[in-house]
This record gives sequence, C-alpha cells and structure tokens, in this order.
Amino acid sequence: MKILAVCTGSAEILPGKSYKTGIFKHPVEAGVMIDREGLIGDKICNRKHHGGPDQAVYAMGSIDMDWWSKELGSDLKPGIFGENLVIEGADSRKISVGDRFETDTVELEVTSARIPCATLAARMGDPAFARRFAKAGRPGFYCRVLKDGVIQAGDAVTYHAYSGLPVLMPEMLETYGQNFSDEDRGRYLAAPIHHKLRARLTSA
Repeated sequence: MKILAVCTGSAEILPGKSYKTGIFKHPVEAGVMIDREGLIGDKICNRKHHGGPDQAVYAMGSIDMDWWSKELGSDLKPGIFGENLVIEGADSRKISVGDRFETDTVELEVTSARIPCATLAARMGDPAFARRFAKAGRPGFYCRVLKDGVIQAGDAVTYHAYSGLPVLMPEMLETYGQNFSDEDRGRYLAAPIHHKLRARLTSA
C-alpha cells in the first residue's frame, strides 16, 4: 500500500455560482506538510462544513477511484472529488472509523465518511450527483492527524484496522441524519467518530 497522489487546491469560483470553493484539487509532486488542520497550502473556504481537526484530510482509495472511472466512463484524475490523498488498495466500503494509515512521518485516523453536497454536484456538473454519490456507498473518508509530518506521492503506507466494533463508511452515509438505536449509538460512541456526530449522539 502506498500514497498514489497528494492533492491540494486554491480558492476558485464554481461555474454558475458566486462563491469560492477549495474543491478543485490537483496532484503535487513535492512533499506537503500535514499538521492537525490538514495540508499546508490547501485552501478550505467553507469552514462551517469542511476542515478542522476531525476533517483535516480527505482520502479516497484507489479501488474507489477505479470504480468511479468505470461508472462515469472516464479516466478520473486524482483530486476530482476534492480528495487530498489517493491511497493504493484502499476501498472506502471496507474502511471503518478508527482505522489508521501510517507512513514513516505521518499517522492518520479515520473519523467519518464524506457526505456529498451541492458543491460536489456543481463540481461534477450534475445536479443529481450528490444523491448518486451517496447511493454508490464509496464516499472516501475523513481523517484526523495523529502525527504531523511531510507526505508525498510514493510514500509507503501501513494500514491498521480498528480493533473495536466497526462503523463502516457506507453505514455512516445510510444513517446520516437518522435516529439511532441504543445499540448503534453505543457502537458509534465507542469509536473515535467526528466530534460533531459525537455531540449529536450524546445530546439526543
């Protein structure tokens, strides 16, 4: 397993929109410093819904990217969905909250699935794409940074599966905004989930 691409972006205006977004990511060849807030130099415009320590890095697996390339009939380039990293051999259908990805210098911990939004739909030029993305169950995954460092395409990655009861990325998509059973609430709270979801579950 290795890092296939590291992607950053600047603030750009979406076609037909008036606001700027950082969703347009492009691969970079040089190493990029990652700290608790994400990739240094990567622009995040909407801080209410994006970024922060529990959404510091957004990753897609190469298996996800290959599937989407076939689904959309195009050879998708890294960064197309706004992801910062593409990780060889990773499949977001099988990734759980608490899973960790480690290079020689950086350690990431999965916190949540990416919930598709109108900005993603506009980026893809398809008003229905957010629903399509959610239905596919291949959302990629957000990570917090446990160890700062420099990351670069080609870096070897060690994968560590979460040792507790899993909360998988497709399940997080399916349960978004829904009520939880006591059993599921306990399972979610036992995992290192995104702080906003934790707050919602503890106040419900």
